[in-house]
Amino acid sequence: QVQLVESGGGSAHAGDSLRLSCKASGAGRYGMGWFRQASVKEREFVASISFIGGSPVYSPSVKGRFTISREKASNTIFLQMNDLKTQDTGDYYCAANTPQIKGGAEADEYDYWGRGTRVTVSS
Repeated sequence: QVQLVESGGGSAHAGDSLRLSCKASGAGRYGMGWFRQASVKEREFVASISFIGGSPVYSPSVKGRFTISREKASNTIFLQMNDLKTQDTGDYYCAANTPQIKGGAEADEYDYWGRGTRVTVSS
């Protein structure tokens, strides 16, 4: 069993930065990722990272602005979001892909999910 708890969401203006955190409880070597969902859209992939903290993968919509990282000691992943845009608004979910050491870009690959943290970006 893996439990995921996100934090760090909030309100920001376009161009600002926010940092999300997701702490995982539960042993194992697994990839993790971030997804987001706007109110009228399907959940979409944002970024993923491997168990050792390498192999980051980003959605084209956030590449160059967002950075995913992992702190193995605390089993926490982070999403540093810079130059926020209004289209970044949504609920951000942390996910664990326990069958894989690497993360992935498909939601179906992940078997544990956090409850989400809301990010609202205004112009």
